[in-house]
Amino acid sequence: MNSFGSCWLKRLPSVFITPNSRPSATASVELQAGFEALGVQENFALQNNDTGDAYTIRFANNCYTISGGEAGLLYGAYALLQGLALGKSASAICGESRPTFARRMINHWDRMDGEVERGYSGRSIFFADNDFCYDPARVAFYARMLASVGLNTVSINNVNVNSVAVRLLTEEFLVKLADVAAIFRSYGVRLLLSVNYASPIYISRLTTANTQDETVKRWWRERADIVYRHIPDLAGFILKVDSEGQPGPFQYGLNHAEGANPIADALSPHGGILIWRAFVYNCQQDWRDRSFDRPKAAYDNYQPLDGAFADNVWIQVKNGPYDFQVREPVSPLLGATPHTKQALEFQLAQEYTGHQIDIYYMPPQWKEVLHFDTKLTEGTSRILDFCGNRISAIAAVTNLGNDANWTGHDFAAANLYAYGRMAWNPSFDVAQVTDDWIRLTYGGDETVVNIITKTLLRSRNVYEKYNTPLGLCWMVTEHVHYGPSPEGYEFARWGTYHRANREAIGIDRSAKGTGYAQQYAPEVAAMYDSMAACPEELLLFFHRVRYDHVLSTGKTLLQHIYDTHFEGYDEAEDMASDLQTLQGRIDEAAFRNITERMEKQLQNAREWRDILNTYFYRYTGIPDKNGRTIYE
Repeated sequence: MNSFGSCWLKRLPSVFITPNSRPSATASVELQAGFEALGVQENFALQNNDTGDAYTIRFANNCYTISGGEAGLLYGAYALLQGLALGKSASAICGESRPTFARRMINHWDRMDGEVERGYSGRSIFFADNDFCYDPARVAFYARMLASVGLNTVSINNVNVNSVAVRLLTEEFLVKLADVAAIFRSYGVRLLLSVNYASPIYISRLTTANTQDETVKRWWRERADIVYRHIPDLAGFILKVDSEGQPGPFQYGLNHAEGANPIADALSPHGGILIWRAFVYNCQQDWRDRSFDRPKAAYDNYQPLDGAFADNVWIQVKNGPYDFQVREPVSPLLGATPHTKQALEFQLAQEYTGHQIDIYYMPPQWKEVLHFDTKLTEGTSRILDFCGNRISAIAAVTNLGNDANWTGHDFAAANLYAYGRMAWNPSFDVAQVTDDWIRLTYGGDETVVNIITKTLLRSRNVYEKYNTPLGLCWMVTEHVHYGPSPEGYEFARWGTYHRANREAIGIDRSAKGTGYAQQYAPEVAAMYDSMAACPEELLLFFHRVRYDHVLSTGKTLLQHIYDTHFEGYDEAEDMASDLQTLQGRIDEAAFRNITERMEKQLQNAREWRDILNTYFYRYTGIPDKNGRTIYE
């Protein structure tokens, strides 16, 4: 199984784990094989206790002792093996560790026909031809990857539950789903099933899916009983409702708490949770109607319902109010429901950040989100400070597929590794996590480590420079979401407008505009309301700005746009030159993957530079003061 592409587990040998094995048994097998492969002379011992996912590693008398709960022993085993593979001393490896989030989730958007929605690394590893179709060894290796960084929950099917996927709740498919669950179970990973709100209609032909109807309530209770007979440790359900064509409680005149709670009640006797996505907005907007502002939707729909949801409901909130854009503010809903559990959602799939072709290393963005101060409480009120209480779960849309290297671009695997580390400890050190991944994946050649570190850590800034400026968003090719199209969404139904004319661009979201900024705590709202106080990297998200507006750098807005797009391309060329020096220092297949993708990134950066600069030049007629080439 080590042949499965670029992975931080490549230095560990293949192991055979029987489905349904206890995670502690998996830990023992992994340690035995790992110690031998790494040439470790010391012994190990496992002490099972009731501390759940937490673990403690001690070293004495030439023996590493791991103590923890059933899953904690496995997490401790991987932490020990990775520490040894990195050459760490016993004192550096030893200590206690416990996760911040109880639920550390990966969300697949796999369709049962085998396609992956917003997938950029091949087809599904679970489905084909509207049925289960998978290599058990590959699924086991995937479960191993997740467990090795402490992830414990995975949903394998798309939240847009359409067609045959609705029938995953039926006995026909539950038997097969149970086999997949058994593989994950050996690694302490529990399945979460994406389901459709209208399942009672689609599966049993009820006349309604109204969850306040007693017949429907009974249907969900009976269906949950059936599901848990097949998969007793199922984590629960995840639902996307009333959004982008998915059915939901709105069509029955219900609010989302009324829609969610009966389903959550059906899961409760089995210990199941309900993940209820907050991605709800009007996707049929008329661009002429300026009264509607899409970023307001999540807060408007869910904050007034704080305290109305059942205890086993988590509201899953995207990191920003739009949709995983290159730059957008932190969602005002995060932390704003103190009486309702929340799950923080990120996207590993690079839907708007380069399709796993362009390099975009996400941890710096995550760090910004986690350290954002909401000002919702006195004292510490960063998103980070809410992790583990108000925000008690974390999720990410996966970036995996059946490509040989899992993630399309070898470097995209760094995002998955870093996500697991962050999900365990959101106070993670970006530099340390980056260094660990590189050394575990490519070895300890310092030249390789330095080049890849430099490339990853600058990649987000480079991508943003040649992409949309200052939080503008949505200048991307419609539907595809790769490559520039300045007005691709400008007259579409999705609520994604910038309203450029020859004098200005941007949406006024201050109190005098759409009022979006007022969804934040007063101190934050005041900052965003003022053009002078608004962070410049978000200026065009919150304000309509003239092209001759002078930024803090002394440049006009227009000159800033020109400069950053030229700089972004030039810096991408620098990255390409750096990566060429890896030849002969990493294996040839990895080098080819990295450099071939970098060539595509350069093409993309060139298109962004030339199209965006030409777009603004044609609107304004104002040339670049440095006389660089802009096409008319």
